[in-house]
Amino acid sequence: MSHFLIFGLLFTTCSIVFASDPSPLQDFCVADPKSQVLVNGLVCRDPKQVQADDFLFRGLNLMGNTSNNVGSNVTQVTVAQVPGLNTLGISMARIDFAPMGINPPHTHPRATEILTVIEGRILVGFVTSNPENRLITKVLEKGDVFVFPEGLIHFQKNMGHGYAVAIAGLSSQNPGVITIANVVFGSNPDIAGDILAKAFQVDVKVVDKIQSKF
Repeated sequence: MSHFLIFGLLFTTCSIVFASDPSPLQDFCVADPKSQVLVNGLVCRDPKQVQADDFLFRGLNLMGNTSNNVGSNVTQVTVAQVPGLNTLGISMARIDFAPMGINPPHTHPRATEILTVIEGRILVGFVTSNPENRLITKVLEKGDVFVFPEGLIHFQKNMGHGYAVAIAGLSSQNPGVITIANVVFGSNPDIAGDILAKAFQVDVKVVDKIQSKF
C-alpha cells in the first residue's frame, strides 16, 4: 500500500472523527420531525415537499423576556426551529440581557460558538480543561467578536445599566446546552448531597439549600 493511500485513509478517518455534524450529500436535507425512524440527526423529508418556510425563521429582531433569576433570555435558531438546517452544521441564537444580567456558566457539547455584541457592554469568558482550569476573559464592546471553543464552560454578563444584545453562531445544527448549575444541583433525581458536599468542600446543608432552588 502506497504512502499516499495510507495518508488518504488517515485523512478521511480523521475528517469523519472530528466533524461535529455529518456533511450533506445533497443540496439539502430538510428535517422530518414526524418520522419514526431513529438516526444520528434527523431524517430527510421528500425534497419535492420542501417549501421556502422550511428555511425561514422570523422574530430574531424581537427582544426575549429577561424577567427571570439570571436576567437573560436565549432565542435559539436550531434545526428544531428551522428544519432546513438539518445536516448543514450551523445554527445561531440571540441572547438578551437585562441590566447586570448573566448567561450563566454553560457548555455546548457539540459546537464552537462565535459571539458578536450588537448592543451594550458584555463580559465574556471561558475556562480551559483540567488540570490548568485557566480563565480566559474579556469585556466586549458593541461590534466586538469572541469565540468559545467547543465543549468548554463559558459565560456572559451584561456590564451596563441598560439592556444588552448579542448574536451567536454555532457550528452544529443542534449544539446542545448544559447549564452547569442546573445539571449539578437540579438533576432528576438529585445527585446525593454527600457527593456534592465533598466535591465542593462545603457542608451538606449548603448543598441541600442550593438544590432546593432548582
